Amino acid sequence: MGGEDKMVPQKLGINGLGRIAKLSIWHHVERQYFSELVVNIGRDVGRSLEDIARFIEKDSTYGRLHHYLYGCRAQRVIEEIDEQEGAMRINGVKVTFLRTHRNPAHIGWKDHGVDLVVDATGAFLDPTVPAEDPKGSVRGHLAAGAKKVIVSAPFKIKDKSKEMPPDAVTTVMGVNDVDFDPKRHILVSNASCTTTCLAYMVKPLLDYFGPTRILSASMATVHAATSSQQVLDRSPKAKAADLRKTRSVFNNIILTTTGAAKALGLVIPEMKQIGFIAESVRVPVTTGSLIILVVLIQDESLRNPIGRDLINDVYRQAQSHFPEGYLLYTEEQNVSSDIIGLPRAAAVIEGHETHTRTAAVRFDLNHVLDVCATISREEGESMDVDQMRRTVDEKMSSSQKERIIQIPVTQAVIYGWYDNELGSYTNMLGDRTVSIARMLV
Repeated sequence: MGGEDKMVPQKLGINGLGRIAKLSIWHHVERQYFSELVVNIGRDVGRSLEDIARFIEKDSTYGRLHHYLYGCRAQRVIEEIDEQEGAMRINGVKVTFLRTHRNPAHIGWKDHGVDLVVDATGAFLDPTVPAEDPKGSVRGHLAAGAKKVIVSAPFKIKDKSKEMPPDAVTTVMGVNDVDFDPKRHILVSNASCTTTCLAYMVKPLLDYFGPTRILSASMATVHAATSSQQVLDRSPKAKAADLRKTRSVFNNIILTTTGAAKALGLVIPEMKQIGFIAESVRVPVTTGSLIILVVLIQDESLRNPIGRDLINDVYRQAQSHFPEGYLLYTEEQNVSSDIIGLPRAAAVIEGHETHTRTAAVRFDLNHVLDVCATISREEGESMDVDQMRRTVDEKMSSSQKERIIQIPVTQAVIYGWYDNELGSYTNMLGDRTVSIARMLV
């Protein structure tokens, strides 16, 4: 991070002061690429700017900012707190706080010389909503003077009759960041922490085996708590569909949903042709999450099947192909706290737990041919199924007349850790932000 980039006279806007926004401040004052950060909170916080400074300085998960930057003997790095200007210096970087407007269209980025904005509120995720919408819109940042907007979450289009606008794109650094076209795209989703980790778990397998050999996949994320959950039980809001999120995050393992499978198809299009299921379970830890990925692969032999050593070798070799340490392979036995703060690693593959099972899957060709005939009729094509049956009879030996074939299939289970806040997601969001900022200079 810091030291690799030279500070340029360029400002970055950050909308929000939640978990990702706060940790983005940590990332950028350490990195020191931007000469100034302009953070829009949209409301008063505490009694003074000093209270905001204390909030940024201390974190229940990661400790104190100066210790994170320089070690346990470091002193405070927040200084020059100017209440009248609404600004302070954090590790030498000027940070200005705006506390008036919550609607992106009213923030006034142009007045502050901000061209690039990271919206980390989680409130403005629909790229089809017009800038003038009274409830606010991600496009409002553009009306307020920004040239590009990065959203720290997946896009969510509420009107299902609408498609993704051509000026919006979803990217994960190191996987499909080249899909961003600076001439065409003005809205960029940085996907989610889970999608980011999942992309780095899936991409090496697709590169090695190819999408045609991967028959299906499923994942479950054992995910740390988030601010969308409740500290203590409370009654759900009117028409609330997810009743579990109103239960205490301290005391429960909570089933919930994840949009990682859908978002992964935007980042890795080949996944759209593979059956994929994604599930999520929230557990009472502050950060440090785990994806359990199960992949069904068409094998080539029952005598020499795909084994755990081959799967682990795929990841060992792949980690050198991804930039900046985004993919790590380890044979250590980790727990979730070992991943906290680990810089840049989108996914840490725990090879010690990789395992595989291979078996022969039996297919009844009569049924397969019937399915082919049904598909042919549905798609309005003409298929001579009887001729296909005669051809099969001619090609098969007398011992195969039941038209039963066996195909070796290997099921592989892979474990991938990720720090869903600072270590993985925020650091990769920072890399995405700087990469786009360089194109604006």
